[in-house]
Amino acid sequence: MNIEQLREYCLSLPHTTEDLPFDEWTLCFKVGGKIFGITGLDNPVLSVNLKCDPAKAIQLREEYEDVEPGFHMNKKHWNTVTLSGKIADDVIKEWITHSYELVFKGLPAKVRNSFA
Repeated sequence: MNIEQLREYCLSLPHTTEDLPFDEWTLCFKVGGKIFGITGLDNPVLSVNLKCDPAKAIQLREEYEDVEPGFHMNKKHWNTVTLSGKIADDVIKEWITHSYELVFKGLPAKVRNSFA
């Protein structure tokens, strides 16, 4: 998966926005104003930080060498996934969707209902 494919998939999820809130190189994907994915546009190797259920996060780190505790994130809830091609794109898309759903479910009801 390359940066264009990552952006395209993230932006295909309902009500997703993107912005550069921290600097000109850190691209964030958000739903309801909350981040579900972060990637660095200046990294030599593409990676993405994704929110993850804590038990699943540990399991993925043990199973895949390209999954590590979230860089600059709460290590319990976030993984950094290196997009080196070792993990199938459809698996990465599942993880992106999982991250999106966790963040969406955590939004206040008023925000979630405003999307209906």
